[in-house]
Parts: sequence; C-alpha cells; structure tokens
Amino acid sequence: MATVAQTLRGSPALLIWVREFLREELAPYPGRVGLVARMVLAATIVMVICMAFRIPYGFQGAIFALLITRESPRATLHSSAKILIGIAISTAYVLLSVYFVISFPGFHFIWIIFSFFVAFYAVSSMTDYAASTTFAVVISVAVPLWDRYVPAKTNVEDTLWVALSSLVGILVLLAVEVIAARRRPGDDIVLPMAERLTAVEGLLTHLAAKGAIDDASKKNVVRYAMLGSSRLRRLLRRSDYSEHYKLQMNAVAVAVGRLVDTMATLPEFSGPLSSSDRQKSRALAGTIATVRVDLLNRRIPSSIHFDGAEEASRRLPQLYEIEEIVSLIPQAFADSQSMGEYVPSFDEPPQAKLLCADAFTDTRHVKFALRGCLAATTSYIIYKAIDWPGISTAVTTCLLTALSTIGSSRQKQALRFAGAIGGGFVLGMGSQIFVLPYLDSIFGFTVLFVIVTVAASWFMTCSPRLSYFGLQAALAFYLINLQEFAIVTSLAVARDRVVGVLLGLFMMWLVFDQLWSAPASVEMKKAFVLNLRLMAQVVREPFSSDPRVPKAPPLSLRETVGESFDSVRAMADAALLEFGPSREQDLRWRKRIQAAQVQLRTLFLTRMALWKYLAQTRGFELPQEVLRAQEEFDKQSARTLDGIADRVEGKSSTKDGSLQTSAEHLQQVIGKIGSPDPSDMLEPQLPAFLALSSRSEKLTIWLNENI
Repeated sequence: MATVAQTLRGSPALLIWVREFLREELAPYPGRVGLVARMVLAATIVMVICMAFRIPYGFQGAIFALLITRESPRATLHSSAKILIGIAISTAYVLLSVYFVISFPGFHFIWIIFSFFVAFYAVSSMTDYAASTTFAVVISVAVPLWDRYVPAKTNVEDTLWVALSSLVGILVLLAVEVIAARRRPGDDIVLPMAERLTAVEGLLTHLAAKGAIDDASKKNVVRYAMLGSSRLRRLLRRSDYSEHYKLQMNAVAVAVGRLVDTMATLPEFSGPLSSSDRQKSRALAGTIATVRVDLLNRRIPSSIHFDGAEEASRRLPQLYEIEEIVSLIPQAFADSQSMGEYVPSFDEPPQAKLLCADAFTDTRHVKFALRGCLAATTSYIIYKAIDWPGISTAVTTCLLTALSTIGSSRQKQALRFAGAIGGGFVLGMGSQIFVLPYLDSIFGFTVLFVIVTVAASWFMTCSPRLSYFGLQAALAFYLINLQEFAIVTSLAVARDRVVGVLLGLFMMWLVFDQLWSAPASVEMKKAFVLNLRLMAQVVREPFSSDPRVPKAPPLSLRETVGESFDSVRAMADAALLEFGPSREQDLRWRKRIQAAQVQLRTLFLTRMALWKYLAQTRGFELPQEVLRAQEEFDKQSARTLDGIADRVEGKSSTKDGSLQTSAEHLQQVIGKIGSPDPSDMLEPQLPAFLALSSRSEKLTIWLNENI
C-alpha cells in the first residue's frame, strides 16, 4: 500500500501507477498457489461432469468452487450437512410454494418478491457461509424459471436440474477439500498469522544485522499489508470455534495486522542505524519469533515487557510503536490457561447454530434483505417489462454480488463492472469468435476453461482492492459457457447474459451505494464510537443496580462487541478504496482508529477476565473495600470511554485526572489488605486481580490520551 501511495504522489503517469499496482497485487505469497490450485481443480471437475453428463446450469457448481474454496477447508467439511440441507430446503421451498401461486398472477408476483427477500436475508443472517450461498443461489436461479410459458412439468424438471447442478458442485468441492484439510484445528487461523510474523521477523533481523532496510523483506511485508486480515476475520466469524477463542484470535489478528502495517510504513533513511536501534531490532525479532512458535504450538505467549526508559530512536521511532504492539499479543489471552481448551478437534461435532444470535433482533439483517430484494425485484421488473428474458441473469448476479456486498464501496462496484466486461465481452464473447470455432472436443474446451479459471482465481486471491474483478470475470464467463451442457456459439445469447450481468450490477450499485449509503470513513467513525459506547457498557454492567442485568458476561453482549470490532476493521479496509478531497484526513483517522482498536480489543478481553471478580462469583469474592474502590474506578473508566466517544463525534469533552486518582486509590486499598493467616484464600487472588485491573487502567488511559 505504501508503494502505491508513493507512486500516486510522485508520478503523474497513470500507466506507471497501474503497472506498479498490478505487480504488487498479482505477486505470489505463501499459500496462494495451493489455494488457486484447489479452486481451479474443483471448478474444472464440475465443468467436465456437467458437460459429460449433460447437466445444465453448471455455472452454479463452478462458482461455488471458487467462492467456497477460499474459505477454511475444515469449515467447509463441517458445514457439508448444512449445505446439502440448504439445497434440499431451497428446492422444496420453490416446488411446494409455487404450487399455491402459479395460477394467480398477483400472488405469483408477491411470491417472487418474498423469495428474493428470504434469499438475501439468509445471506446476511445465516452463520454458515457455504449453506447460505447454496440456499440463495438455488432460489435466485429457480424462481425466475416459473415465469416461462411452458408446461409445469418442464419447470419442475429444470428446478430439479438446478438442484442437481448445485449438488454436483458441492460434492466435488467437498472431495477436493477432504484432500486439502490435513491440518490441525485452528491452523487455518494460526498459520496465516505465523506467516505474517515471519515476514516481520525477517525484516527486523536484516535491520539488526545490516543496519539498513532490506528491499526484498520490505516488499514481502508490504504485500501482507495489502492482503490485509479480512480473510482471517471472515474465517473466524464463520467458524464453529468457541466465542472466547474467536475473541482472543480476533484480538491477535488485529495486533498482527497493525504490526504488519507499521512495518510496511518504515521510512527509508540514509546512513547506518545506531547500535542501540540495531540491538532493539534484534531483540524485537527474537521476541516475535518466540510469540510465533508459541502460537504454532498452541501455547499462551508469555507476558512481554520492554524497557520504556530508553531514549527514543531518531531514525526509527516506529521501533517503540512496534514494541507496544508486540507486548499486546499475550494480553489477548487474559485469564486463559491454554489455547487448546477453546479449539475443538476434528472429531468434535460443530456448533449446530444455523442463524446468528441477533438474526431476529438486529435490524441490520432486515435492512440488508430489503435493499437486496429491491435490487433483484427491480431487475426482474425491468427485464419482464421490456420482454427480454435473456437478461434474467441480472437476478442471479444480484444474489452472487450480495455475497460480497456487506461493507462494500464504490471502488469494489467499479471492479465488478470491469470484471463483467472483461469476463463477458473480452473472454466470453472473444472466445466464441476466435477460439471456440476451432475446438471440436471437450479436451480443447477444458484447456480454455482452465486458463480462464486460473486467471480469475489468481485475481480473486488478491487483496480486496482487486479480488472482486476476478469473481465477476469468472461469473460472466461461466454464465455464457456453462449455462447449458453444450458450447454456446450464438453471440446473441452471450450478449443477453452479459447485459443481464451488467443490469444486476447496476441495480446493486444504485441500491447499495447510492441509496441509504455513506462513505466508508464515516461508517468507520460511527462503528468506532459504537465500540467505545459498548465498552463503557461492559465496564459498568457488573455493578448495575438493575436486577435484570445478569451477573455474568452475556453471550449476546460478547457477540455484539465482537461484531462491532469486525465492522470497524471492515470499514477501515473499505476506506482505503475510497478517494476524494477528504482522503488524506480519512486515512489519518483510519490510522488512529486502527491503533486504538488494538488497545480496545485488549481492554475488552481484560474486562471479560475481570468479570468473575466484579460479579462476586464463587471462589472469586473480593473484600468489600476493594469492591467499592473498583466500582469507583470502573465508573470513572466508563465516563472516560464515553468522553472519548464524545470527542470522536465532535462533542465537547475534557480530559481529567479522575481515572488516575481512582486507580491510585484502588492500589492503595489493595496494598493495605494483608492476611496474617497463610491459609486465607483471598490473598493469592488479589495480585491477579490487581494485575488485570492495572492493565485495564493503562489501556483506558492510553485511549484517553491518544484519541
């Protein structure tokens, strides 16, 4: 990202920027070749089966192979039953419900709108990504079939063909994932973090040895910075791991991402690095290596402390920021004994929860479904009004685009348009004119299919700045060449399908980016303010006088806070893709909020560890004088967090020393408590309690001073 930004500022030539941008995005990184190979293998097998056995609508299975293979192999295997059930339910829904409305045009139209709403609602509210994908796509393809003036028998047969093509794609995908899923549980989360830590460690090691920044190591770190951590967060959000493990690893992922971002922005400097800075770099590299090994071996990293009294580096002041970030990684595991206690084994059945905990309480899901339904219904009305059934692919495009629309931006929509044009007109229709007339066997078409799929998959595994181009290019190409079980030679058919794709993209852009939308930077600030308000609620809740407030950390509150953290990071990623007169200011806010998010996540985990003391659970009772002092400290902490939120919103708020005063009072109260009886069980708990409380104080003070 830094390289691209420098190129934008330093070179007026657009072609130079495009070349550098594509070179950085398309460069290989660890695991990319294997991921692309799995995607291409699954999609190609689906294509061959559909062509050989004359199965129409084969594009569904091929798209599933590209979309779902990017997820965790373990998660895909564990969700296989849900996927098959999703296919069965969606098919049964279409066949049974259409029976009651097929003879009544008014009810039939209402049924179509309702079906679109259900499909989009499933995309937003279902916990299992693969199951929601299959459910929504089957509905999006099958429902428009029943508008044709053909015998009902033909519509039933085609609906079953849609289900069969989806089933073929999923079974092939599961077979490929069985071969790929030879990892321990949690490796899909830990290994990408370890790779990023290895890149940072390599740059620091070279910096310590040579006293200068290594270009190759720097480019490797920059590549990881551009790749981001959105895929890790997505895997955690859709995984069947425990909520506590998700919270811990989300905090680690944010800290590692922040560490990579900081290393990627290390400035170039002339002259050798000082001996003290080289020594500090060497110590940092060793510490990061220790943390990496601990994570790989499922051990809780030991607490890390750096000497804060040293003189700040003049050449690389970022080294001290890096120390601060690294020291936060072990704090993510507050009050935990081991990582293994939260990671289920392969033999352990996955969680059976099908819908999010807030599926029927959070209006966000309903709003998303209404917006998606509006886009799909408008596309449907347009192609019916102008009597152009060939562009019915617009509805399918709306559903498939919705799978990556949450948190999207205008730049992502532009990539979708570019991908549709590239995959439809250039690759799809271009192959019909220049390639397909010279092919006379499935082998030749397979070679063409593999080449296109490799290119699309490579783009799909880029960072969010470019990945949407690959998905849309593949979708447009597959809709042209895998809709039937034969090679399509009619340019009119290809034209209609590409126009349908463009219509669907236009409606999604109109509804999601022009109506009820706001810039990602604005949404990022709002989500961050919500984080601060939620943290203030977390801090004050154990002492609430309301009898309805539970005396244990409620699961719904933890999930709400976790989703709010993810929302901030998603908006921060989207803010990178937005341009305008306020871009520089937005990027400064993004950097500040990202730094605060690391501290805020650690504060949340610390408060969860403190909860059992403050709620006076059995075995963790505190003396009343300590409890009163802690209550006063937490009231000040909650006021401080609300004050920070007010300042971000532009409201007046002052920074006072009440928090430090209450923290000092708490330490004095604990220091006065002594037990002459060594058998007293209160005394061993007080140091642990004080350590957690002290960490909470330091994190809150840091937020108050830096935001």
